Amino acid sequence: MSAAKRPAPDLAGPAGDGERTTPVAPDGPDTRGDDAGGRAPGYAPGRTLPLRVEFVRQLRRRRTMAMFAVLLALPWVLVVAFQFGPAGRGQGSLRLSDLATAGGLNFAAFALSVSANFLLVVAVALFCGDTVASEANWSSLRYLLAAPVPRDRLLRQKLVVALAYSAAAVTVLPLMALLAGTLAFGWNDITVPGTGEVIPAADVLPKFAVVIVYALVSQLVVAAVAFLLSVGTDSPLGAVGGAVGLVIVSSILQAVEALGTLREFLPTFWNAAWLDALAPEPDYSGMVKGVAISVTYSVVLVALAFRRFRRRDVVS
Repeated sequence: MSAAKRPAPDLAGPAGDGERTTPVAPDGPDTRGDDAGGRAPGYAPGRTLPLRVEFVRQLRRRRTMAMFAVLLALPWVLVVAFQFGPAGRGQGSLRLSDLATAGGLNFAAFALSVSANFLLVVAVALFCGDTVASEANWSSLRYLLAAPVPRDRLLRQKLVVALAYSAAAVTVLPLMALLAGTLAFGWNDITVPGTGEVIPAADVLPKFAVVIVYALVSQLVVAAVAFLLSVGTDSPLGAVGGAVGLVIVSSILQAVEALGTLREFLPTFWNAAWLDALAPEPDYSGMVKGVAISVTYSVVLVALAFRRFRRRDVVS
């Protein structure tokens, strides 16, 4: 048969009736109704990197387990130290350290005071400063963004999980100290440092919950600084060290009385204001100022972190 008389191919398939139709790929979805941006069918930005997945990923890391092990063990180490230390306390001394063995609440307040300025700072800086920088250090950040996970969502999920673990760290230590102190020294009324007044434990317990919340809020600046540094470096140690260094510098400047009222704007100036909440007549004015300073700094620093991460070249 010549080429001029060769019949046209049947586009309807083997079982067709000879009618011409538009061919469709046998495998794979029809993408003709996709959006103008070329987004793959079934892709939903809000379903990428679920919080549950990120929580599990961070929980399985050795630094998370090691940090919580230290936080849970510290109160028991302090109990042993007091048990093997010199019997009794200073005659007429009303320092918080000398009143630590007066009961569980006193011991919990002491444990929180000695850990808030360093150990809790390191814990918060570790959880918030290591979260993005470690991904960049492992070269896995580019693959998360290629999933594709939107940058703002990735940063938000990381921040939420980091703050959740930071809150757990700040909460678990005083609660474990309360348990350890109660088992070791009994459930007694609290003796106020400085004045020696005794307040019923039932009246102090709600205030102690406020103290824990304030301790968490006062650490927000550390979390925000660590997070800002984390999005700009691939060195987790640098991000954590930078946040801890900020606290050290702020504490040094806090001791310079020549600065006058300027010291009140330092992020660490109001960290010990929670002691006023345990007084017979609580004074929350210092805590209110501390919350205002901490929240203001944190909002600005987190906003800078998001702005910086949107423009960051994660490939280099």
